[in-house]
Amino acid sequence: MDVSWTLWAVTIIGLSALIAVDFFIGRKPHDVSTKEAGIWTIVWIALAVFFGLGLLVFGNGQASGEFFAGFITEKSLSVDNLFVFVLIMAKFSVPSHLQQRVLLIGVLIALVLRAVFIAAGAAVIANFSWVFYIFGAFLIYTAWKLIQEARAGEEEEEFEENRLLRSIEKRFGVADQYHGTKLFIQKHGKRVMTPLMVVMLAIGTTDVLFALDSIPAIFGLTQDPYIVFTANAFALMGLRQLYFLIGGLLKKLVHLSYGLSVILGFIGVKLVLHALHESGVHVPEISIPFSLTVICGVLVVTTITSLIANKKQEAAEAEAAAKAKSADATDEQPESVSS
Repeated sequence: MDVSWTLWAVTIIGLSALIAVDFFIGRKPHDVSTKEAGIWTIVWIALAVFFGLGLLVFGNGQASGEFFAGFITEKSLSVDNLFVFVLIMAKFSVPSHLQQRVLLIGVLIALVLRAVFIAAGAAVIANFSWVFYIFGAFLIYTAWKLIQEARAGEEEEEFEENRLLRSIEKRFGVADQYHGTKLFIQKHGKRVMTPLMVVMLAIGTTDVLFALDSIPAIFGLTQDPYIVFTANAFALMGLRQLYFLIGGLLKKLVHLSYGLSVILGFIGVKLVLHALHESGVHVPEISIPFSLTVICGVLVVTTITSLIANKKQEAAEAEAAAKAKSADATDEQPESVSS
């Protein structure tokens, strides 16, 4: 898709305007209700759909298909990010009314950093086609690692600060309590960060680690930097509302890791096939419509099996609780005395 500098400028201005509106709406710290989160989640998804349809009308069907495949992939991978966001919020004991502000700024930082990643990735791909082998192998390895962790039942119980975040804290210092929405305060004549600033940096920099697999994944679906950037932007900008909407449901998505591993492995194979094709080897390439079908199918199956597994687990726990209660009642009955 041939994208002019004018279209790039209009797109960035439009996305900036949407971010400004989002910031204006959430400028006052407050507890986000499920209704509010649900409405804005629908709004962001609708905007992404309209953008994709706009690509179909003013661009072509391939560009539109690549955008939707990329958006759905990035959105599904972003849901996995929410697990870590929950850990970060718990780690720093973020007050509920400040969480929406933390997510807004944190996601904005992540978007800027991802833009840098996307620009670098596009430049590398344009000059070195063999990088597809590396991307493909990395995604296949990541898929295998996700499956191994899921089978072992490994869960990260506590968030650990990365080296960059620790160095920033050491450089500026951190206040011992929150001060509303302030990011810096004066303490003993020195300007130090508040915990709110630390949490924002934690979410923004941690998301970069997720970009290590999500960026290669979307480059496996499209090599168009414009589509890669916009798909990431729309996936990230609705993440704040999605956090409050499905925060309580995250633990029920027990098979999400399996689904994401299948998607990453599938895209990894697609990248390797594409690399072989670029090298002159006659191998079949996976089309965007087929990729979109596989990605959507995996997510639907993963959600259904997760809900079934949770229902069975709840039934088993209820049965175990009933048996324990019955046993306790039997033990409390007085023993009969024989004459």
